[in-house]
Amino acid sequence: MEIVISIKVPIEIKKRRKWYVAFCPVLDVGSQGETEVKAIKNLKEALRLFLVTCIEHGTLDDVLKDCGFEFKKRRQIKTKVSSEKLRNIQVPLPYFQTKGDCHCHA
Repeated sequence: MEIVISIKVPIEIKKRRKWYVAFCPVLDVGSQGETEVKAIKNLKEALRLFLVTCIEHGTLDDVLKDCGFEFKKRRQIKTKVSSEKLRNIQVPLPYFQTKGDCHCHA
C-alpha cells in the first residue's frame, strides 16, 4: 500500500555542461540527470527518500520546522516561499504500520 502526498516546493533546474541539476532549496535536496525530465524524476526520488528517512527516525516535524515550514490547524504545512516559484510535485511514500490505534483526523 502506498500513500501519495502532494507537496509544493521551489525547484531550481540548471544545466551544468551535459547534466541538468534539479534542486529544492527549501529542503536542501538535489539530484541530477542527463535531461531535465530525468533530473526532476531523480529529484522526486531523492525527496521521497529524504521524507521517508525523516518519518522513520521520527524527525519530520523538527526537520520541516528547521527548513522554515509552519504548522497550521489540521496539520496544514505552510512555507515562506513566494508562490510564483512553486511547482507541484507528487512524492509517493510507503505505508507505515503504527503501534496501537491510529485514526485519521483529516
